[in-house]
This record gives sequence, structure tokens and C-alpha cells, in this order.
Amino acid sequence: MNKTVLSEELKAGKILLFNKPLCWTSFDLVNKVKNIFKYSLDLKKIKVGHAGTLDPLATGLVIICTGKKTSTIEAIQAEPKEYIARIKIGATTPSFDLETGVDSVFSTDHISKKIIGEVLESFTGENLQIPPAYSAKQINGTRAYTFARKGEIPELKPNNVVIYAISLEKYEFPIIEIYVKCSKGTYIRALARDIGLKLKSGAHLIGLVRTGIGNYRLKDALSIEEFERNLVFL
Repeated sequence: MNKTVLSEELKAGKILLFNKPLCWTSFDLVNKVKNIFKYSLDLKKIKVGHAGTLDPLATGLVIICTGKKTSTIEAIQAEPKEYIARIKIGATTPSFDLETGVDSVFSTDHISKKIIGEVLESFTGENLQIPPAYSAKQINGTRAYTFARKGEIPELKPNNVVIYAISLEKYEFPIIEIYVKCSKGTYIRALARDIGLKLKSGAHLIGLVRTGIGNYRLKDALSIEEFERNLVFL
């Protein structure tokens, strides 16, 4: 395929799968893709958007839509998400992940692999989940993390979320690795917090990979470097 044909296809509308790098925001990825379009394909005016935010400290599948395919973003966002999450048991952080340092340490002597399995199973189905204070949730037009980073604890209302499937994949106590398939709006960081609470201890997220959105899979995604390299050699 030559660059002219690809440019026309992108303008007409394409769905592109990317493996988001660690520490990038979803908007960083969109902006990088726009710049690649601009400088490699001379596409200066093209609609580009992502179908679902992924935290900077997470990697994995981000879907970017172009042209008329941006009209499918809302439908894609509504699809179930799949993750592999690494969680450390026995300690908490204010952000529920590695963005902030450990603020409390808890006993884990009473916790076994069997108990963890039972606790994970208890999350299957509908749950009321309070979003993290360090999140992009809007409070009167201001992102919750804006308050949290000033040391203020915003009051956030719980959301109805669904855990379709959850299982223990690796057990290297105090670190566990779990698979989660969940609905739109589920915060895996908040799930880690809630797992710690149900274990009568504490927990926080130390790694997260999004492996699927609906029928779209991470294995079919490109890194931003692969995508750019492919265009350069067209």
C-alpha cells in the first residue's frame, strides 16, 4: 500500500490498535499519532481520537480511531475491558498504585492463597466502587486528582461496575497477579484497594496491562515505534 492510498483510508476511517508505552497518557499517544500523520503522510487535518483512557502507569491496548470511525468510539468504550494486574498485599498508597509512596503497612500473617481465591471470587458480578481520589473523575468541573495532589481528599460517589471474570494467575506472596474482565468505568486501582480491605489488610497496584477491549486484542497491537517505522518505509 502506498502513502496516498493509506492517507485516503485514514481520512475515510480506520481503527488502529496500539500498545501504549509506560508513563504515556492516552492523549500523549493520540498526539504522537497525529504528528506521525502530519510529518510522514502530510495529513494535517484529520479526526483522531482514542476509545478509552489508560492510566500513565499502565501499558497495553489503546484503540485509536480516525476519520469517520471516530463515530464508533462511544460503542468501543462501552465494551468489556480485560487486564492483567499485579497487586502487592500488605501495604497501601494514597493513589492505590505507584504514583505515590506507601502510607500504611498491614499484617498479612492471616492471608493464604485459598483466602485470596475466595476474596477474588466475591467480586464477581455487580459492585459499587468508589473511584480513586487520584483519578480524572470530574468534581464540579475539576479533576479529582487536582484536589488530591494538593492534599485535599475529594468526596467521590460510588459507581456501579461489573466484574465479569476474575482469577488468580500467579501467586508470589505478597505479590499476586490477577486476570480481570470488567465493565466500562471500573478502576483496577480501586479494585486493588478493595481486595486489600476484604483481606482485612491493605493492597495497591504495582503493574497493569490492558489485554483486551471487546474483541480487540493486545496481541494484534503495534508499538508506536513499529507504527512509525512501517509508515517511513511505505
